[in-house]
Amino acid sequence: MPKPPSSGGPEPHGTALPRGQRRRPRERGRDDAVVRNAVSGVAGTLNAQLAERTAELEQIFRAEIPEVHGDEAIEELLAASTASNLSVMFEALRHGIAVDQIDVPPPAAAYTRRFAQRGLPLEALLRAYRLGDHRFIQWFLAHLADRTDTPEGLERAASEVVAFTVAYVDRISEALIEIYREERKLWGQRTDAARAAQVRAVLADSSVDETTAEIMTGMALHRWHVGVVLWMAPDQRDVVERMDEVATSLRAARPAPALLVPADTHTLWAWYAAASEQEAQALDLDDGVAGDSRIRLAIGEPARHLAGFRTTHGEALRAQLVAQTAVPPHRVTRFAEVRLSALLSENVEEVRVWVGRALGGLVIDDEPTARLRDTVRTYLESGGQSTLTAERMHIHRNTVRYRVRRAEEVRGRPLDEERIDLEAALVVCAQLGSSVLRPSASR
Repeated sequence: MPKPPSSGGPEPHGTALPRGQRRRPRERGRDDAVVRNAVSGVAGTLNAQLAERTAELEQIFRAEIPEVHGDEAIEELLAASTASNLSVMFEALRHGIAVDQIDVPPPAAAYTRRFAQRGLPLEALLRAYRLGDHRFIQWFLAHLADRTDTPEGLERAASEVVAFTVAYVDRISEALIEIYREERKLWGQRTDAARAAQVRAVLADSSVDETTAEIMTGMALHRWHVGVVLWMAPDQRDVVERMDEVATSLRAARPAPALLVPADTHTLWAWYAAASEQEAQALDLDDGVAGDSRIRLAIGEPARHLAGFRTTHGEALRAQLVAQTAVPPHRVTRFAEVRLSALLSENVEEVRVWVGRALGGLVIDDEPTARLRDTVRTYLESGGQSTLTAERMHIHRNTVRYRVRRAEEVRGRPLDEERIDLEAALVVCAQLGSSVLRPSASR
């Protein structure tokens, strides 16, 4: 009887493995574990970089999808949707969760509903997923090679990621299409939807003349108008129901808006009319919502005719941006009072850098420094007169003098140096608050 070969020697010719069989069952199981660990490890690494990966995709989306430009609410929801999708995908690949066990992330659903409310095209919504799909796979391929020992292992790991990504995008896209269509249907059923579309057309289309605009809006545009934006934070409880109640309350108030349309589920656009500029300035626009501290108002300046209809609305939108940027947020924001901040707040990061340069050490966000800023601002507005400053602030003039000297020490240079920048920066700080200040070291 022939002696069997030893475990360490070569296989005899008559017992060779069948063609194509490269691994024994135990070896295949070991390889499966290696591939799974590689995919899981890369997913964990990428998930730890979620903020950077989200920002990378946001930059791509803004460059490739023009429909998301210029609408702060859409851009914010885009960021939240992107982060939530990436987090779900990373975690699913990390823990081996099947695609059919995954539902649409709530921020992605909210983004889709807002897209539908704005009347933006479904194709633009889905394009983000196709762009993200491509970049997502690239990230994994760049890392998998370091975690797999063989070309075969790399191929199997890459195939797992690609198969998951394609299946995920297909599943989520199908669900979002349904959400989008349902939201468009519900939005179209609202009685104000048609008017809102007409108003948007008047605002956006410069070729619309005043006569046509009056027909489309139902307003006498030769009168004075005051544009108002009213909104609630979208994460507030019962926001949809409350905004419907606000619209009903405003229509019953005195004065009532000449035109009131929904911009989305938590935002209303209104225009109030008056016979004169003085009457428009005197309008009490807080009456219909005074009892609800969750409602925010942004108010433009009085203006006339079609150009004024557009201008006062644009000012209200810019005042809204100031209110949303400010920390803490403002409840009522008038463009006339925040004009400088409104012009600057579209890029808060650049404003923060400029404010820091203008104020020096006065940029710290704490109570003692805030007192110094308030005193300096009042002092400069009072023409550098300590007595007048003391009267306006209800403090002793020696206190004013001390604070002014202390402010110069903290700033690191005299108040007269780059005074225009200093005065402007102090106004911006008073209006935008902590969003442009530097946290104190004690926080």
